[in-house]
Amino acid sequence: MRVLVANRGEIALRILRTCREMGLTGIAVFSDADRESLPVRYADEAIYIGKSPSAESYLNIHKILQAAKDTGANAIHPGYGFLSENSMFARMVEEAGLIFIGPRSQTIELTGDKLAARRIARQAGLPVLPGPDQPIQDEIPSTLRQNITFPVLIKAVAGGGGKGIRLANDEAELEEMLSSARQEALKSFGDDTVYLEPLVQKARHIEVQIIGDGNGNILCLGDRECSIQRRRQKLIEEAPAPDLSPALRNHLYESALQMGKALNYRSLGTVEFLVDDRNDFYFIEINPRIQVEHPITEMVTGLDLVRAQLQLAKGEPLQFSQEDIITRGSAIEARIIAEDPDNGFLPVTGEISYIRESGGPGIRIDSALYPGLVITPEYDSLLAKVAAYAEDRNLAIRRLRRALKEFEVGGLSTDIDFLIQIIDSEPFLQGRATTTYVDTFQPIPSINDETFEMDLALTVAMIEHNKIHNRNKSEENSDGFSYWKFQAWKEQMR
Repeated sequence: MRVLVANRGEIALRILRTCREMGLTGIAVFSDADRESLPVRYADEAIYIGKSPSAESYLNIHKILQAAKDTGANAIHPGYGFLSENSMFARMVEEAGLIFIGPRSQTIELTGDKLAARRIARQAGLPVLPGPDQPIQDEIPSTLRQNITFPVLIKAVAGGGGKGIRLANDEAELEEMLSSARQEALKSFGDDTVYLEPLVQKARHIEVQIIGDGNGNILCLGDRECSIQRRRQKLIEEAPAPDLSPALRNHLYESALQMGKALNYRSLGTVEFLVDDRNDFYFIEINPRIQVEHPITEMVTGLDLVRAQLQLAKGEPLQFSQEDIITRGSAIEARIIAEDPDNGFLPVTGEISYIRESGGPGIRIDSALYPGLVITPEYDSLLAKVAAYAEDRNLAIRRLRRALKEFEVGGLSTDIDFLIQIIDSEPFLQGRATTTYVDTFQPIPSINDETFEMDLALTVAMIEHNKIHNRNKSEENSDGFSYWKFQAWKEQMR
């Protein structure tokens, strides 16, 4: 099978690696901005699909299909984001005689449309948040506006990955947030339709991973906690979710399986719920694709979810049963994002001058970073994912903290210090953080006077040491300055 990966960055590289393990030909696509990317370098083949703006490349269905035709691909993996939840794209892939590595186009039409998914969930007997299943494309109808209870979420119908979601706290914010959500939805998914959803206060975001073979066999692969969010964008996820009673966990699993069976689901899917402070839960959406946070499910189950997708696409049956799914230990993932915490977490761009990725026991890094890589404004600001696994949650947290402190990126601001402060906070350590926790969290500035004075003193000391070192060595016909010795000396000085 020749697999064209219709995506970029770390998820494209992730999929290509499993293709290579399985002996499949992996084909990368790239825009102008991604000519030198790691997926392009790694892939068996690569093909240009257009200019840097995603509308002219990764969101252009005709260019993706032409790339598949030109390279002789017989299957397309959409990854996450971009066209992964676009039912028209999936249908056109199928009509072209190609394999779409994901759910059937009819399923994506129902689940990729969040309002349609809410209706199916109600029919399947799942508890769903109250509110009208009414799409908004231009302006809010007067009949709907009269019944809005604030605060209210504005969500993209074709959304995913936290994109196209805004919170309006009152009437004054509504129009601005509506416009902002629509613009982001159009840029991210090619569809600016949104809808309104009531905000559940003090809620946790719990999701359940399912997989199906399209023939009625639906399996549950465990759950994940995704409550650490900023502006509805997930920052930290863990598997399994902490502090859930066995009864509540079983109810969530049963509901997710009901949803999968109602859809006769094929491939990977994630059924997402909100759990309130009374342990009542509500269905909010189902994502018909692989998730950004899939590594932590792989770590606690020992499964390769991309391999399972590819096997199903090849027509093979599921290689495991529900009895084989045993969750062991705890895994936590943190998203390293190119943004400036000291400037309202605005996305930043620039060239990576230096990169050191963490390692050691229980650590997994999913990234496509290298020195010289230019981070541009056209795409999502996610740089890398750092995941830690251990036999218990406390050790997983300690490993994640260590890994985040080891991870270094030069040339760009990142959220690493902020992430460390979050995992050190009491609500997170107790497993009781809610979806609004980060909104009120007050981080400590990443640079303080003490740090500045220490760095200044080290700089002066190293300059003086270097002068003496070079003067002494000049009489011995030295080969010159050694960067590695210099770094070792710096650590000793600290």
